[in-house]
Amino acid sequence: MIEIAEEIAVPNPPERVWEVVSDPSAVVSCIGGAELGASHDDGSFDGTLAIRFGGLRVKFAARISLDLDEPAREGRLSARGADGQGATRFSADATFRVVEGDVPGTSKVFCDGEIKLNGKLAKLIESGAGMVVSRMTGEFTDQLVEKCAGAREEPLADASVEPPPSAVPDSAHTDRPAGLFARLRAWWAGRAWWAGRRSRRPGRTPQVPQRPEKSSDEALDQGGRR
Repeated sequence: MIEIAEEIAVPNPPERVWEVVSDPSAVVSCIGGAELGASHDDGSFDGTLAIRFGGLRVKFAARISLDLDEPAREGRLSARGADGQGATRFSADATFRVVEGDVPGTSKVFCDGEIKLNGKLAKLIESGAGMVVSRMTGEFTDQLVEKCAGAREEPLADASVEPPPSAVPDSAHTDRPAGLFARLRAWWAGRAWWAGRRSRRPGRTPQVPQRPEKSSDEALDQGGRR
């Protein structure tokens, strides 16, 4: 007999983790070598799992039943089947539950169960079961964490897109004139600096650009008649 007692930490809230572990197709996608088959009228479904024990690869086919307790976030799984040649039969029963993790927003998944084997490969499988279960648990954990995180990703808002005028607060509209005047002053200062640079060249008489808001007559009065 093979006993299973695993605790898996997931950096996602329990409600999200439960969505994944209560979905057979999602769970199967987290297990390497597993495939989901046809479903039956009683709610059970077929599945296969290929496992490598050293140099031996064994493929099991099983009829699987799954009972879920949504409010408690608990489930019970049972499976009955045999390897492809019918030489080894097995029965498996397991329970799992999702609880809040040590840190808010995280979870823990507890899985306890046992697998009973009968047939000529039973001893071989049982002898290497510890290493196989450890390896499969690590792979399953990585896939579960990735699936829980990936399915909740949302596109970030584009900060470069300006909100429509209706979305801009009234206070933002009242600041626009001050900002406009500040840009005009900066533009004027830049013209004056550039004119000063050009006037320092040999053979040039220093000239100061006239303010654009004054009329041409006023500009002539300030700069002198030509």
